[in-house]
Amino acid sequence: MKTAEELIREEILTLTPYIPGKHIKAVEAELGISDIIKLASNENPLGPSPKAIEAAALALRHCNLYPDSHCGELRRALAAHLQVAEDNLVFGNGAHELIFLVTATFLNPGEEAVIPEPTFGEYAAAVKLAGGRVKSVPLQDFRIDLEACLAAITERTKLVFICNPNNPTGTTLDAQALTDFMDKVPKHVLVVLDEAYHEYAAGEDHLDGLDWVRQGRNVVVLRTFSKVYGLAGLRIGYATAKSELANYLGRVRQVFNVADVAQAAAIASIADLDYLATAVAVNQQGRDYLYRSFEAMELDYVPSQANFILVNIRGDSTKVFQELLRLGVIVRPANIFGLNNYLRVSIGTQEQNIKFVQALSSVLNM
Repeated sequence: MKTAEELIREEILTLTPYIPGKHIKAVEAELGISDIIKLASNENPLGPSPKAIEAAALALRHCNLYPDSHCGELRRALAAHLQVAEDNLVFGNGAHELIFLVTATFLNPGEEAVIPEPTFGEYAAAVKLAGGRVKSVPLQDFRIDLEACLAAITERTKLVFICNPNNPTGTTLDAQALTDFMDKVPKHVLVVLDEAYHEYAAGEDHLDGLDWVRQGRNVVVLRTFSKVYGLAGLRIGYATAKSELANYLGRVRQVFNVADVAQAAAIASIADLDYLATAVAVNQQGRDYLYRSFEAMELDYVPSQANFILVNIRGDSTKVFQELLRLGVIVRPANIFGLNNYLRVSIGTQEQNIKFVQALSSVLNM
């Protein structure tokens, strides 16, 4: 009889499992403490829009029925909101699922994907699972080096992953540099532009990747309702691409991958513009407070256009992470990104931000 290793696909043996931020309940059980705050997974600390909660509760009354596989009502609402065609949209169980749909749809075994690193680790996992090869391009000064990405492209390259703002650094790309990059990408390459944090970064120098979709470029733009809309627990994201590409992604998608509860909450979230404005404002205020606090502690940090900040704690991030856990604060040690002296902290409510700063100051002064 064959062993498990002999039965499994070779690609699986090289995968590194994704390790999410610790859950509050897990820390409560592990350490026997309460009043824990979680600033590890770039979640919206405000919770969902009240209108989204109400819509989700109503949708629960019909959860005995399978969801609308086409996401028809959500499709119409989102297409109007984004000013794209309805057939440009593909919905997923979070943008996370859509990353794997992209590689499953477009990447042949042995083909290459260019990935700036450090970045979201699931790009590489999805490429490897599809039998592809990862070509890593190091960041420069915590920013994606677009010229180096172009130089890494070969005849075997099929995909380039660009996270803007980038996770874990929170940095964005210069608008003109990104435009020049898109103009130079060879026609045989598909650009996957991950804009999970787009709403936090939207400003005068932040490009909207959907413009390239409207132009019919070979680009897939990924966005999510998990971040600024506060629906991480409902798992709903979407890809936007020209209709030909979206059609093929739709063929790979599981038929009932987005629950009706999630669809209903997403529709209500899109319509609640006041909630969106509040979430962005709270994030900006928290970001400014954390900047001032880090400067007061003489800690270097990476200026961020997302809802998290990478901060240099000048020590072992794993050790500091563990000490913060004991004080009821969950953050993300950046050693998983190869940044051993850094923590990535999500921006919380002002009360949460203050608790984090006090806890960090206490740990660093031990």
